[in-house]
Amino acid sequence: MSAPQVAQSSPVGADAALARDVLAHLERQIESARRLLATILAQGAAIRERDVDSVIRRLAEMKTEMELRGALEAERTDLLVRAGEALGLPPAAVTLEGITSLMPEAEARTARERSAELRGLLDEIAREHGINRALMRQELAFLDHLVRLLGQESEGGYRPSGPAAPQGKHRVLNVQA
Repeated sequence: MSAPQVAQSSPVGADAALARDVLAHLERQIESARRLLATILAQGAAIRERDVDSVIRRLAEMKTEMELRGALEAERTDLLVRAGEALGLPPAAVTLEGITSLMPEAEARTARERSAELRGLLDEIAREHGINRALMRQELAFLDHLVRLLGQESEGGYRPSGPAAPQGKHRVLNVQA
C-alpha cells in the first residue's frame, strides 16, 4: 500500500493571482528599499567626507527613488482594494494577516517573511536618514559659525567711508512712515 497523500492546505477561496501579485509587489518594495538604503549610506559617507558634490548627487538619487516609490504606493493601494473586496473590508482596514488569509499557505509564509524584511529595511532607512540629518545640521551649524566669525573679522577690514556710509549698526532697510 502506498502512503496517503497529504494535500497542501490552501484557504477556501485562495486567490493565486492575488498571491502572485502581492509577492511580486513585496519584492519590488524590497529592491527599492535596498536602493534607497544604499543611497542613504553613501550620502552619510559623503557628508562625513564633506564631499558636497556627492551629497547633492545622493539627494538627486533619493528624489528619483522616492518618485519610483510613489508608483509602488499606488500599486500597494490597488492590492489593498483587491484584498478588501475579497475580505469585505475597506482598504484601510486590510492587514497583512488579512491578505495572507486569502493566499495559499506557502505563499502566505513567503509574504510574511518578505514583509518582515521590508519592515527591517525601512527601519534601517529611517535610522540612517536620521543620522544623516543630524550630521548635516552639525555641518551647517559649523558653517554658520564660520560665516559669523568671518563677518566679525571683516568689520575690522574694509569699511565704506563718506556721508552715505552706515555708522554703527548695519541696516538693510531704513524706512520711515
